[in-house]
Amino acid sequence: MNLKDKAIIVTGSTTGIGEAVARRCVAEGAQVLVHGRDAERGASVAAELGTNAVFHQDDLADPDAPERLAEAARSAFGRIDGIVNNAAWVIRSNLDTTDVALFDRAVAVNLRAPLLLIRAAVDDLKKSRGCVVNVGSVNGYSGESKQLAYSITKGGLQTMTKNLADALSADHVRFVHLAVGWVLTPNEQKLKIAEGRPPDWYEDPPAAMVPTKAGGGGGGDHILAQRPEPALQWSRAGAGAIPVRRAPPENGRRGRVTREVQPVNMGDNVRPNPQP
Repeated sequence: MNLKDKAIIVTGSTTGIGEAVARRCVAEGAQVLVHGRDAERGASVAAELGTNAVFHQDDLADPDAPERLAEAARSAFGRIDGIVNNAAWVIRSNLDTTDVALFDRAVAVNLRAPLLLIRAAVDDLKKSRGCVVNVGSVNGYSGESKQLAYSITKGGLQTMTKNLADALSADHVRFVHLAVGWVLTPNEQKLKIAEGRPPDWYEDPPAAMVPTKAGGGGGGDHILAQRPEPALQWSRAGAGAIPVRRAPPENGRRGRVTREVQPVNMGDNVRPNPQP
């Protein structure tokens, strides 16, 4: 088990990508601090994961929340070996709708909280020669017109990752940034339905969302269509592998993979290796 006895904080881990990461880390032998705002859902995930998981409820919009998260991990496990900054507020906004309140909340949750959590745990990470994985987005490179505030925060997260990777390299604290593409999580499914799409819309998604989709065809010709439960599949069996979407098999063929990343082992000096 690649993460045996490692203590890892995974923010936003009661659903979606974060939940999949938490489950994988526990499967690899880690102790995980599960985090989220929904107490019932968080307690359920932690209970399913067993004695190697503890749930901490907090709202990352509160500037004091990151310190409480770090202290909860120390109290539960006695150490901190890794942080997965996964939690994010995925909000639709453009230039007209991005007011002060919306922008400040997006920055607080998506950018300030990861920074403050790293700051709260940096001494622990130096001691353990730990690793920080920041879950970013392809929107950080530019972003959709309807995701202005979200895209800005993800661009900032990418810059922060590079800056701290350089600043803390001499202390043997490693940083990994994942520019994740679109993933059909339960929350994303709810958002799409709220925006007017039918419950089964993902069976034949719009061509604009699926660059490899040819001639409007479905099935194995596109890369995103898959039922939202389970939310994710893992690209590889190793620790820290990024969850990716596969299309359902058609006529015995495997669906195409959107992107894979080699395992990130928090115990060794291994960096992710993107595969086309």
